[in-house]
Amino acid sequence: MTGHGEAQRHAEGTSVAVEVRTVNNRYLKVSFRATEGYQSLEPQIEAVVRQQIRRGTLQVNLRVDREPTADDYRLNEAVLRGYLAQLGPLLAGNAADSVPLASLLALPGVVREPTAGADQLEAQWPLIEKTLSDALRGLSRMRTDEGRAMTADLAANSQVIAAELAAIERRGPLVVDAYRGRLQERLNKLLGELGVRIEPADIVREVGIFAERSDIAEEIVRLKSHLEQFDATMAQEESNGRKLEFLTQEMFRETNTIGSKANDAEIARHVIEIKSAIERMREMIQNVE
Repeated sequence: MTGHGEAQRHAEGTSVAVEVRTVNNRYLKVSFRATEGYQSLEPQIEAVVRQQIRRGTLQVNLRVDREPTADDYRLNEAVLRGYLAQLGPLLAGNAADSVPLASLLALPGVVREPTAGADQLEAQWPLIEKTLSDALRGLSRMRTDEGRAMTADLAANSQVIAAELAAIERRGPLVVDAYRGRLQERLNKLLGELGVRIEPADIVREVGIFAERSDIAEEIVRLKSHLEQFDATMAQEESNGRKLEFLTQEMFRETNTIGSKANDAEIARHVIEIKSAIERMREMIQNVE
């Protein structure tokens, strides 16, 4: 399920900003980007995410800005002495070529830049965790709004399936009668031309074989049951994405069986409509937690 959330917090000279985005995925996949030095927080970040999110591809962006102090910067005396030792012979006896201290400080490695150490990360983690939780709550609100719209769409498709299934159930008994009529007509025409007479029992036996082979009553009952379970699961407060996904798979299987056994053009049209509705449901349910 798609969604977006962001949050900012500031405390004791440290500013934390977190942005989270999700796109559809039947499983949970977490990607993490952070300010340099904070990548090691990925396990903690993912643990917090998994407490609230169960499905979707989630991108977490963390930005941490800390107001620097003089103590954050340190001179690397060894590197500075190395530069001076190399420059000494070049500048010997030539005061005009002396190098300003500012230029020396700008050389690579002379000044150690502030980085987030383990102690600093531990101290900042409570602030980062709270900011991440704020962003995830915003994400959840957006996903909840989308979920309401999805629920309405799933309910509409469920009603389509129920209506088409009712039409199939009404049509089912007529299929055998229609087959009996077609068989009787063809046999009468053929046997009339040949002058041969066939016993009624033979026709009854042939129709009985067709009726047994094309009987879809059990499949209709099972599909109705799956549909009722689907509606009941949708009405529950807790999330049951995987159960809904399983039920749609079972509904699709029963619908396929009805289509292959019925041997009737009108039922085939209803089957197509049911399969289309189920496919729409399956695509949405893959995003339900």
